[in-house]
Amino acid sequence: MKDLSQSKTDFIPVIDIGDYLAEDADARDVIASELRHAMENVGFYILDNHGVSIEQIEATLEAVKRFHAQPLEAKMALLGNEHNIGYMAVNTSRSRASQVDTDAVTKPNFVEAFFVKRDLPSDHSDVVAGKLYRPANMWPENLPGFRETILAYCRTMEALCQRMLPLYALALDLPADYFEEPFAEATYSFRMSHYPPAELGEKDQFGVSAHTDSSFLTMLPQGDLPGLEVKLPGHDWRLVKAPHGSIVVNSGDLMRRWTNHRFLSTPHRAINNNPGKDRYAIPFFFDAHVDYPMSCLPTCQGLENPARYEAITYTDYMKWFSRKNYDHVRDKAGTEADDPGVPRTQSVRD
Repeated sequence: MKDLSQSKTDFIPVIDIGDYLAEDADARDVIASELRHAMENVGFYILDNHGVSIEQIEATLEAVKRFHAQPLEAKMALLGNEHNIGYMAVNTSRSRASQVDTDAVTKPNFVEAFFVKRDLPSDHSDVVAGKLYRPANMWPENLPGFRETILAYCRTMEALCQRMLPLYALALDLPADYFEEPFAEATYSFRMSHYPPAELGEKDQFGVSAHTDSSFLTMLPQGDLPGLEVKLPGHDWRLVKAPHGSIVVNSGDLMRRWTNHRFLSTPHRAINNNPGKDRYAIPFFFDAHVDYPMSCLPTCQGLENPARYEAITYTDYMKWFSRKNYDHVRDKAGTEADDPGVPRTQSVRD
């Protein structure tokens, strides 16, 4: 691991998983130790030699550009719903679900996005029953090849996330196969984001204002324009300058809860300070099955460190998270939820 935390520009650890993916018998434990350090001290890392081709990353970004280049009417025909799939227009979301600068969230996010989840067929029993977060996706009708490109990306990213699970288990002093059951049919959300140039928005308006993610983990392959800023414990905001084609990975509030604050959920934000240029981002959010009860992990609690939270499922947490953040979810019946217990701090010590 290249520990870059002391550099003014390169401050996030880099984890190279090439040997692990090549089935090197000695690599797994070494990388798990590097991952533990990154998650306990930074909450972010940059994944190198991850096996996702630059060609697939660029093809996915190009597909996202094609989607957002459509007329607004075409995108609004796919307006997001209670499952948080579909289109989210500019200025219709606010970062209110985390405990970062909650009193400062006055302006909406200067971003539009299109969301998909696991692509279930329309006759799937969960789709027929209207089960929350288990829908059939919505797709544009006049973008040849778009669906195929997006689904190929989702398959690739899910496979990579699954390969990372044994490393996370070992990093948490658990058996390598510990997460097989929770993630047997994992939940994921792919957000296809378009950030217009910041100068087109209001003064002091962010693409996405300061927040923490909800997820177990988030993977963000890097395009050719920067825009992600991170606030590490005890530091000011810093722009992430990761190599084109690398993947920036972070943990979110569900990971923070599940590990009883052992792993961080680090604040970050996005702003497109690239004058005259549109920025596109393709974050992939990865979580346990919608019905799996996430109780405090056995290696993350003890007599002097009791569990901070009751068990919760992805569905129960995301009901609250989505209503807090997204206008297209807030008034939908069946999404009502109380505060499930959000990590109030991202401090290394708490």
